[in-house]
Amino acid sequence: MKRDFTLLAVLWTVLAILTAWGVSTFGWYLYPTHGAEEATVVDEAFTILSYMAVPVVALVLAIEIVAILRFRSKGEPTEDGARLTGEGNLPKFWLIITSALAVVMIIWPGLTGIIELSHHKEPGLHIKITGQMWAWSVEYPDQGVKIPAAQEFVLPVGTTVQIDVESKDVLHSFWVPAFRQKIDAVPGKTTTVYITPDQTGNKDSDIAYRLQCAELCGVGHSLMANPVKVVEQRDFDSWLAGQKQRAEAR
Repeated sequence: MKRDFTLLAVLWTVLAILTAWGVSTFGWYLYPTHGAEEATVVDEAFTILSYMAVPVVALVLAIEIVAILRFRSKGEPTEDGARLTGEGNLPKFWLIITSALAVVMIIWPGLTGIIELSHHKEPGLHIKITGQMWAWSVEYPDQGVKIPAAQEFVLPVGTTVQIDVESKDVLHSFWVPAFRQKIDAVPGKTTTVYITPDQTGNKDSDIAYRLQCAELCGVGHSLMANPVKVVEQRDFDSWLAGQKQRAEAR
């Protein structure tokens, strides 16, 4: 039994090192494109959680490997194995460690991340987005521009945007992968999210720039995926002026 625990400890150490190396080397490549300042907070939270999961994942894998190598059946079993009662110090130790990890994760990066995201800059642009089966309407109220069933969602780079999200019918959910943040569109209620795009981009060059409904809302749910374009301020002003002219010509 001592040899089994020694093998388990060695495997645990090796797997933990390899898993931690994998997170540090390849973790950032698994995230969508980083398109907003707020994405940094979310990505860092996922990275922290990945590192916290390393010892647990490594231990589970190590136990499985040791069980396969040392305790697999050599033939048809002739009798039941020994009964496991869950007594002793090991289950207590496991409960204490995993509970402590859960509490730490709730506080950091959980609550600390929420606080960081809530301390947003003063918004320089206000947008109202309304979901309905199965399209998004985009309104720039301060500029007097409203685009029903918008085919494109345009934002200026470097400007903090306050986005008020509503729904006309059922639950929808506002989500742009490049921005990370997601918020529900609830009938009869206005929810708000703040986003500061920090680089230009569009759906033609990167699928992460899309306004995706992330709440199953009916048979046309998959259709609620509008292109998002982040442009320089001068290009945004020009686009907005063009939208005003189209609205006046109708």
